[in-house]
Amino acid sequence: MSEVLHVPTMAEYSAAGKQPEVLFWVGCAGSFDDRAKKITKAFVKLLHKAKVDFAVLGTEESCSGDPAKRAGNEFLFQMQAMSNIELMNAYEIKKVVTACPHCFNTLKNEYPGLGGNYEVMHHTQFLKSLLNEGKLTVEGGQYKGKRITFHDPCYLGRANKVYEAPRALLQKMEVELVEMKRCKSKGLCCGAGGAQMFKEPEPGDKDINIERTEEALELKPDIIAAACPFCNTMMTDGVKGKHEEDHVKVLDIAEMIANADDI
Repeated sequence: MSEVLHVPTMAEYSAAGKQPEVLFWVGCAGSFDDRAKKITKAFVKLLHKAKVDFAVLGTEESCSGDPAKRAGNEFLFQMQAMSNIELMNAYEIKKVVTACPHCFNTLKNEYPGLGGNYEVMHHTQFLKSLLNEGKLTVEGGQYKGKRITFHDPCYLGRANKVYEAPRALLQKMEVELVEMKRCKSKGLCCGAGGAQMFKEPEPGDKDINIERTEEALELKPDIIAAACPFCNTMMTDGVKGKHEEDHVKVLDIAEMIANADDI
C-alpha cells in the first residue's frame, strides 16, 4: 500500500490566516501526465521529509502560458499569465518552487513584466538549498556507484545558467557522473521545447530526441538523469526507440533522491 501524502492548498492556508514558506508550482505535466506525476510525488515526499512549510494552488493553478508563448500566441500567453498573477498576488505569494524548467523560466523571467514578482527556484536549486541548510540529507542508496549522465534541460541550463545544482545533488549520491560531449552551455535540446512537445516533428532524417539519446547511450549509463518532465518523456521515448529500456532508466533527480533507499 502506497503512503498517503498530504498536500495542502493555498486556499486552506488562506482560510486559516496562514502563509506557507513556499508555493510549489506543480505545472501541467506534473499534474496530468502519469509519468510526471511520479516526479511530483517524489518531490512532495522530499518536502515532507525536510519539514518544508509548503502549499499548492491545486485546482486554481492554470498553465503558466509557456507553450502558448513559444508557439507564438502571445495573446493567449498574456491571458493565462495574468490570471495566474492575479491569483498569486491575491495570496501574497513571495517564493515559488517548480520541478518544470519551462514554468521556472516563464515565472522567473516573463511574469515580472506583467506584475508577477516572485523569488522562483527550480526544484534542484531548492533541494540543494535544503541540503546546505541541513534540512535534507542526500544518500546514494541503490544508486551509489551507478554510472549516470545528466541531460541539461534547455530552460534550466542555457536559458538560466543553472548547471551546478543538479550535478551537486548527483555527486552527493556518490554516483559515477559522466558527461555527454554536448553538455552545460553546449547542451543539445531533447526536442520538446518551443511547444514541440505537443505536435509531431517535421519530416527529417532523425528526430532530435533520438540524436540526444544516442549521445547518452554512447556513455553506457545505468541511468539518464533528467530535471524536466518534457526531457524525461523525450529521453524515455528515445531509450525505447533504441530498445534499451531494459538496461537504461530515465529518472528525475528528485525521484533518485526520494527513492534511493527503495530496493
